[in-house]
Amino acid sequence: MSTTELLKRAAELFPGEVVTTAHVRHLDLPQQAGRLALITLDNGFDHTKPTTFGPGSLAKLSEALDQVEAEAAEGKIAAVAITGKPFIFAVGADLKGVEVLKEHSDALAIGKGGHDVFKRIAALPVPSFAYYNGAAMGGGVEVGLHCTYRTVSSGVPAFSLPEVFLGLVPGWGGCTILPNLIGPAKAVKVIVENSMSQNKQLKGAEVFDLGIADAIFEPADFLEQSLHWTAAVLKGDIAVQREEIDRGKAWDDAVAWGRLVADAKVHGAAPAAYKALDIIAQVKDEDLQAGFDAEDAALADLIMSGELRSGLYAFNLVQRRAKRPFGAPDKSLARPVSKVGVVGAGLMASQLALLFARRLEVPVVLTDIDQERIDKGVGYVHGEIDKLLAKGRINGDKANRLKGLVSGHIDKAIAFGDADFVIEAVFEEMGVKQNVFAELEAVVSPTTILATNTSSLSVTEMASKLEHPERVVGFHFFNPVAILPLLEIVRAEKTDDASLATAFGVARKLKKTAVLTKDAPAFVVNRILLRFMDAIQGAIDEGTPIETIEKAVLPLGLPMSPIVLLELVGPAIALHVSETLAAAFPERYTVSENLGKLVKAGKRGFYVWQDGQQVLDPEVLALLSFGDTVLTEEQVRERALAAVAQEIGLMLDEGVVGEAQDIDLCMITGAGWPFHLGGITPYLDREGVSERVNGKRFLAPGLASVPV
Repeated sequence: MSTTELLKRAAELFPGEVVTTAHVRHLDLPQQAGRLALITLDNGFDHTKPTTFGPGSLAKLSEALDQVEAEAAEGKIAAVAITGKPFIFAVGADLKGVEVLKEHSDALAIGKGGHDVFKRIAALPVPSFAYYNGAAMGGGVEVGLHCTYRTVSSGVPAFSLPEVFLGLVPGWGGCTILPNLIGPAKAVKVIVENSMSQNKQLKGAEVFDLGIADAIFEPADFLEQSLHWTAAVLKGDIAVQREEIDRGKAWDDAVAWGRLVADAKVHGAAPAAYKALDIIAQVKDEDLQAGFDAEDAALADLIMSGELRSGLYAFNLVQRRAKRPFGAPDKSLARPVSKVGVVGAGLMASQLALLFARRLEVPVVLTDIDQERIDKGVGYVHGEIDKLLAKGRINGDKANRLKGLVSGHIDKAIAFGDADFVIEAVFEEMGVKQNVFAELEAVVSPTTILATNTSSLSVTEMASKLEHPERVVGFHFFNPVAILPLLEIVRAEKTDDASLATAFGVARKLKKTAVLTKDAPAFVVNRILLRFMDAIQGAIDEGTPIETIEKAVLPLGLPMSPIVLLELVGPAIALHVSETLAAAFPERYTVSENLGKLVKAGKRGFYVWQDGQQVLDPEVLALLSFGDTVLTEEQVRERALAAVAQEIGLMLDEGVVGEAQDIDLCMITGAGWPFHLGGITPYLDREGVSERVNGKRFLAPGLASVPV
């Protein structure tokens, strides 16, 4: 089947594509270097709707190449260049089109169609140039790799091959051309390591330093400078030098290192990184066509896999659902927030104060029980601002302005009398929090939102003694506050729509992923994590060795083991949430005596460091009591997953969140549940755990799996 036929068939499967056109215009190059055909990729929208490649877009590029190919053959042009619309070069394949594919042959056609079009650039009878003027990802990067030369703007904010992050491989030349251009070690870093490090992006300067681009220019006159550089190359005034590639042991070592990176990230639980590395290993001998064929096969296999569909599902949750929170009231009901109060000046409260000041840029005032604590909290915030200044993240004026916004006062009436939003971050005890809210209600205005950062306590009970409980809302952040995106917004029984809308408005300005939850014990993330941890801790208490526990969860590809997670969360907090949940659901949650002993002894966890190695703490092992029931790795894993599946089923029945998608969004953004697994419910569905435990799947077939 010809390229035209392949793309026509693919376009029929994807009628909703936003087609990118490829405009051709002609420019006379400086220094009488000849005439240039400049192809501009543009989907007709501004930079907020980035340019992508679907089958219709590839067909348009193919038509442009028909034109410039003929012009080059007739001697009418000296070179061809490709660039993008303002701020955007191109961001790769249109993933909406990938989601609708149901047949392996159609998936194969997408890979082959892209290759057939892009290869025509490299086959042009005149030199070709890519001018990376803006954001470039995936296929956008790859179309440029097929060019003879590349320039990049120093203002490019995002440049990457993110396919492995999503569950794919760079399938239009990335795995094949990039290692042959910049060497295998650098290519593995871009394709595997960066992608698996939360889709790390390169800036323009890094693109040049890696050797992907041959020249770098400032954004203000990027096109003009690229044209001058092109002319100099064509006239022979500039000879592009590229480093020689070591095709011996260094190539094999780079691939082996990539496998170690993949193992550390996913422990073999997701296939994409390994397939990409197989292709990089294969193209060591510079057989590009064999590499392209391998990319086609890998792309088709992955597109038809549950892992990829789950990855796309997770991508859509984070990119789309997160921007339109399920159940949030109308934005028009939100009240303005021009001053924020924070009750408490400890580490969590200080982190919150810094976040509110940076994102809202309004006055933020802290209070605590004595001036020393207040001064320490304000000092922490000012110190963190100084660190941002030292790293060049903000300038001196911004640093001074932010410091001026954050202050402290011991008198709540003076501190919060004119605040629009006050959040408490005090000790996790109901009586303490009720007293704080009572004090606040006496001094704040009637419309001030009162928010609690509680991780597990009832917001309804917390507000129950107030005259105006309708203004109280749960506003649960995750630690570290600056890094984890999730914000669980809890609607208590009497919370009104205006208060809730204001909370969502604040969350939006804080750039947090807000999910609406019912006022249920431990809300979403902590309830699920503690059920998981409860099963794990139970297996330890019964007598299963910790080494077995660690190995049992490796196939899940979690960012850290439950044992390390316990240390990160802190045994005291884990114990407190366990006690809350055991009181609410005694038939399913327990309070581990061993966990209590760990807290009483002041231990941070099961491990200590000795000679640079993490080893089990002999003092901890001596403290604890164990049974004589030893489970296998499979039994531990099955028990933990079954417990989680049961709990999620019950949470959905109770209406803790609107849909299973909200559970997944919470676990991805608040607990670091692996993106490549698609969230927790697709994984439980894919492994058959949902049906074994609950008798049904969480998600409809095709939502995070290959459509039937």
